[in-house]
Amino acid sequence: MKLKHCYNYYDFRKLAKKRLPSPVFHYIDGAAEDEVTYQRNASAYNDVDLVPNVLRGVGNVDLSTTIFGKKLNLPFYCSPTALQRLFHYDGERAVAKAAKKLKTMFSVSTLSTIPVEELSLIDTPKMFQFYYHKDKGLNDVILQKVKEAKFDVLALTVDTLVTGNRERDLRTGFTSPPKITWSNLFQYVTKPMWGINFMTRGKFELPLLKDHVNELSNVPMTLGNYFSNFVDRSINWNDAAKLCSDWGGHFALKGIMSVEDAKRAIDIGCTGIIVSNHGGRQLDGSRSSFDQLAEIVDTVGDKIDVIIDGGIHRGTHMIKALSMGAKACGGGRLYLYALAAAGKTGVEKALNIYKTELERDMVLMGCTKISELSRDNLRFRYVA
Repeated sequence: MKLKHCYNYYDFRKLAKKRLPSPVFHYIDGAAEDEVTYQRNASAYNDVDLVPNVLRGVGNVDLSTTIFGKKLNLPFYCSPTALQRLFHYDGERAVAKAAKKLKTMFSVSTLSTIPVEELSLIDTPKMFQFYYHKDKGLNDVILQKVKEAKFDVLALTVDTLVTGNRERDLRTGFTSPPKITWSNLFQYVTKPMWGINFMTRGKFELPLLKDHVNELSNVPMTLGNYFSNFVDRSINWNDAAKLCSDWGGHFALKGIMSVEDAKRAIDIGCTGIIVSNHGGRQLDGSRSSFDQLAEIVDTVGDKIDVIIDGGIHRGTHMIKALSMGAKACGGGRLYLYALAAAGKTGVEKALNIYKTELERDMVLMGCTKISELSRDNLRFRYVA
């Protein structure tokens, strides 16, 4: 299979699986425990039908939306994901450049493999995803570097105080950086181009962390052990409020799934929330993002930007989320498979495919702009 034969999300997944060593692929592809929430994130969209209107004069379609005070040409963006140079040697650099080309937002994780100073030079809206560490000095250093890099939004991830029980990673022995063992050696040697690129395209490291902790950059460690050892699970609403104040700009909480938490986010000064269950990678059995979206929008949608993340594979999924009241949609696997398949070229192609799907779907719905989408377009299938 080649990039030219990739026509959708599922094709990029197949090509990524062909290009990546099994432990690395399953790190992207896997989720927590029985992966029920992971599967439900996508299947929830199939429980809602679209009701189109016709003869509406849809000669021109405007896909733009505004979140965190920034206009995006597309109502979807690249969510923050860690360790991107494990998937392709250009990592976050490739994703940022592709996002710029499509005039949308990209996001950077605390566990980024490209310096924020370099990414700051890419002129498109950008979000930084913040992990709150036990080492308060490290938190201060990260915050200062992100301020200096002039990121537009700081998003505190609130659903990863520990990592979920990701059993695929346990079976494959996935670590960062990769640790080659007798049990997984075959999986790496059968992907020689990945290995050559990993070894020759610059040292793999996490620039924001490397001067404070050796783990994940120089010392192989599972993400589960990293979060248990270094991330502060005692963080509370007061800590989040202080971080919001210290940042002083657009601030979001990523991982909101309850109405109560959505309301409290407004109280501490958030300008946006991201309705997300971390792609099903944390609490298996939690509700899908889409199923939870309506009650959150109904409660706080007129006071704060509500964004949805998780399970979005198609333009029609975006149409349904936007009709439900989300201001924008985000995704990780949405572009990571494409990154693994072909770097910047792959991400650009994937984003263009979603754009084309969305433009076509808007025409078929009889809508010329995002604000014309509403729940009048939707009908739910209720299963007894």
